[in-house]
Amino acid sequence: MSIVHDPDESPIVPIAPRVTAGVDWAKDDHAVCVVGDQGQVLDRFTVAHTAAGLKRMAAGLLRAGVEEVGIERSDGPVVDCLLAAGLTLYVIPPSQVKNLRSRYGSAGNKDDRFDAYVLGDVVRTDARRLRPMVFDTEQTLALRSATRARKDLVTHRVAAANQLRAHLQIVFPAAATLFADIDSAITLAFLDRFPTQTAADWLSPKRLAAWLKNAHYSGGVDPAVLHARLLAAPRGTTGPHAHAQAVTTAALVAVLRVLTAQIRALATSISEQLAAHPDAEIFTSLPRSGTVRAARLLAEIGDARGRFPTRDSLTCLAGVAPSTRQSGKVKTVTFRWGADKQLRDALCDFAGDSRHASPWAAALYHQARARGADHPHAVRILARAWAHVIWRCWQDGVAYDPAAHGALQTILNQDQPRAA
Repeated sequence: MSIVHDPDESPIVPIAPRVTAGVDWAKDDHAVCVVGDQGQVLDRFTVAHTAAGLKRMAAGLLRAGVEEVGIERSDGPVVDCLLAAGLTLYVIPPSQVKNLRSRYGSAGNKDDRFDAYVLGDVVRTDARRLRPMVFDTEQTLALRSATRARKDLVTHRVAAANQLRAHLQIVFPAAATLFADIDSAITLAFLDRFPTQTAADWLSPKRLAAWLKNAHYSGGVDPAVLHARLLAAPRGTTGPHAHAQAVTTAALVAVLRVLTAQIRALATSISEQLAAHPDAEIFTSLPRSGTVRAARLLAEIGDARGRFPTRDSLTCLAGVAPSTRQSGKVKTVTFRWGADKQLRDALCDFAGDSRHASPWAAALYHQARARGADHPHAVRILARAWAHVIWRCWQDGVAYDPAAHGALQTILNQDQPRAA
């Protein structure tokens, strides 16, 4: 412990050495390293991923005088335990830890105990460059969980629909293209009733019309046209093997029904959660944001304002700001790979559709395309502009107001003389 003498000869004030720690998260156990103010290892231990193990970890860190901890992820029981102990956390992503290993040795080998030291020592030396973790409310975390789960289920549904389509193109080609969508309710109902080519051969235009009426078909295509599609398609599997193929068809249909039902249930829950969220009006006021899209934006941006103190901090983490590299006279501007992919997907999904409702967004998109940007690049350019607008509304806690959007009003005022 060092001693500081006050210039006014007041009592001597002792200053405790700064002690930091790093926690390398793993599935079954966690490596912990306590680092002193000179970078020396004060303690090393491993705890099991159990309630008792996490309690021991928190107690050991507090006993060592640790106040700041470096860790590779921002959620889960370990983080909850450390926060409950009153510790300040700094998240250092695994990609950064990988690069930081070379700071301490040329080998760069992966070792949990060594990574725990790297995390702790980086917090000791570079805390001014790191940002302490700020957390969203439980309400926002629950909404984030629901929106991500729905997105994953939609991905699974697309995969299951593609699998069903590929299967039908071999065993029952007519059913694969009879209706517009392979995963629609009418397609699944048709496959329940007519799972094989043999079963479909029973149909006539009159019989198909009667079945469609009972199935409450609302597609608007004449039954005679649909029957013609059945006859024009290549013949499917018949005979003794048709029943075995029908079992596979039924299994894929059942999977699609379950996925569709759960996606619908999650959408209902998301709508209810969004309606109850204090920040809902900010995101639902955006053009063509809808319910699920607005909920995704809110969930991924969060409600912890300190997470994005500037608009550039939002655009960079979202990966919609370009990455600039310069060496000597060579300067390149490239795609930003290091980003929050969930946030980027939510922001770009909104931005890409907003151009159909906002003249300002449409103008920015078309300008980017005119400069030679492809569609994804143009959408990212538009997403960056929207991020600035959203950040301002989000920080001020106000809904998006087209009348207060100067750039939009400029375009609208330009269009008025042209229309006249």
